[in-house]
Amino acid sequence: MPLPFLTADGVSDADDDVDEVLAHADHDRWRRPYRPGPWRVAIAAVLLLLSAFMLLATMIVAFAGGGWAGAGTCLVAALAVLASALQMLRVGVRVSRTGLRRIGFFTTRTIAWNEVTEIRTVQQPVRWLGLPRTVQGQALTVSARGVEEPPVLLTDHSADFLSRAEAFDRAADTVEAWAEEYRPVPA
Repeated sequence: MPLPFLTADGVSDADDDVDEVLAHADHDRWRRPYRPGPWRVAIAAVLLLLSAFMLLATMIVAFAGGGWAGAGTCLVAALAVLASALQMLRVGVRVSRTGLRRIGFFTTRTIAWNEVTEIRTVQQPVRWLGLPRTVQGQALTVSARGVEEPPVLLTDHSADFLSRAEAFDRAADTVEAWAEEYRPVPA
């Protein structure tokens, strides 16, 4: 029984005759133009580990006869920690053929490409790891019609790009390239 071999680029030798569209080739889907950074993944992993311990505590309280109210409280708290870990992994910028989407922890904002007037990288005070402390750094901002203050899309001191300057530059260039490709040309 021959087993198919999967190469490093994800191509299987058993699928030589099948022409499938790759996920990154579909420009209609919302996709993140960069990988989540190590800080974001580490914080989410710690939160997932904490939620696992909280779920174990829920089981212990329920089976030890601690009452359903205590077990329910533990379960709700564990699910809240689990949901925040998953939401933390979702936070970031997505692009598609229709526009630009900035997903925050609590809010999501979508800007169509025809509303975007300018995307540029600027030097300004940026928040360090999303905390209130600010440091001097780079930020990718977008100017759009009807928006007074340009929202910050990416910063080089965020959980995705802290101490990864090349990754920030690549992500900013990719978002700018998407804008140049899909933004209508002014007449």
